[in-house]
Amino acid sequence: MPQTDLSAYLPIALMFVLVVGFSVVSLFLARLVAPRHPTPEKVEPYECGIVPLQEPVQRFPVKFYLVAMLYVIFDIEIVFLFAWAASFDDLGWYGLAAVGLFTFLLIETLVYVWRRGALDWNLPRRRRYQRAGAAAGDAERTAA
Repeated sequence: MPQTDLSAYLPIALMFVLVVGFSVVSLFLARLVAPRHPTPEKVEPYECGIVPLQEPVQRFPVKFYLVAMLYVIFDIEIVFLFAWAASFDDLGWYGLAAVGLFTFLLIETLVYVWRRGALDWNLPRRRRYQRAGAAAGDAERTAA
């Protein structure tokens, strides 16, 4: 059984300790300085928007969240491509084939959601115009 050198993992362990420590300190400081008795003046928006006078008429459509998830997926792809580009010389043809397959699958996913209409925000409006146009064509045909 080969002996491993644990000193190679020291930077990772140190980063983990820093991340956990920063998180704990941030949560503690937020609780320490948070307002205990908020007044109406303290909870008003300050330089970040206007006070809404009424509730929104409609909720965000599901397509909004679908596009947001697609953005995250393709953003993660860019992170993987940067990591691949950084070690391009070490990976050789195997790395090129793996990234090619990965990119092909993501492009295939993009084509699929595009054809399904996930990226078409004007679809209901188009359908309404198509229906109105079809109804007008039917009326012209019956009148003739």
